[in-house]
Amino acid sequence: MSDSSTLSSLSAALEAVLAKARPSIVSVHSRRSRAAGFVWKDGLVITADEALAEEGEISVRLADGTARAATIAGRDHTTDIALLRFDGAGLAPAALSSRVPSLGALSVVAAAERGTPTAALGAVSLVGERWRSLRGGDIDARIELDVRLAYSHQGGLALNAAGEAFGMAVLGPRRVLVIPTATIERVAAKLETHGRVARGYLGLGLQPVKLDDGIGAMVMSVDRTGPSAAAGIRQGDVIVGWNNEKLSGIRALLRSLGPDSVGSVVDVGVRRADQPVTFKLTIGERPER
Repeated sequence: MSDSSTLSSLSAALEAVLAKARPSIVSVHSRRSRAAGFVWKDGLVITADEALAEEGEISVRLADGTARAATIAGRDHTTDIALLRFDGAGLAPAALSSRVPSLGALSVVAAAERGTPTAALGAVSLVGERWRSLRGGDIDARIELDVRLAYSHQGGLALNAAGEAFGMAVLGPRRVLVIPTATIERVAAKLETHGRVARGYLGLGLQPVKLDDGIGAMVMSVDRTGPSAAAGIRQGDVIVGWNNEKLSGIRALLRSLGPDSVGSVVDVGVRRADQPVTFKLTIGERPER
């Protein structure tokens, strides 16, 4: 096969991939902010939370140029997922795949600019295991793309060469990240039902301290109405144990405060005036900010 035939075949394949995804892609306008998004279910659009204004009117613009009013069904800052409700009559939901792409695989980001579909071609530059975002969200796989992504194209679909959507493209601190399908399905389901993702809350301000036999977390402040105050923990206490295990650091403690932790009872080992004390603490639900 000649080079021109190879390129023509590749071009035709990419066109087919985009044609398949195009009916599900929209653009989202909120105040002066713009983003892309895609139809998740009938009447529900997923977009990038980071690119969505905190308040004001929201509209979803379609490829034919028409706009439909939308409202926020829920948003989760920690995973960068926002869910919008709108009149989605006639729009097909995106077909999401749980398959994680291979390193080096071609990927197309299908987005929209003022309703007009856009495309960006790149490669999967990193594939890794489950990770935790800077805001504390659990992301099911680390996927990075070597592709140029405009700020207003965040929320677009990341597609593989077979036309499968394996996640949502967003801008990370230094690279383009993909929020994978597994994370989208898990978080969006909770947003649809509850409007938010509950997370564990201790009601403490903590500072790491070095101890002779390891690491502790000194209590710098206590929410007087929080679960730690109710358990009897005070300012100046040093947390050294969690559920009968030695504390390995504040980050490890915070990682244990996921959605499933709310309502669970834990044993907290504390040093108070150099004396060991143990408290039973019922993890609360982090209040909305």
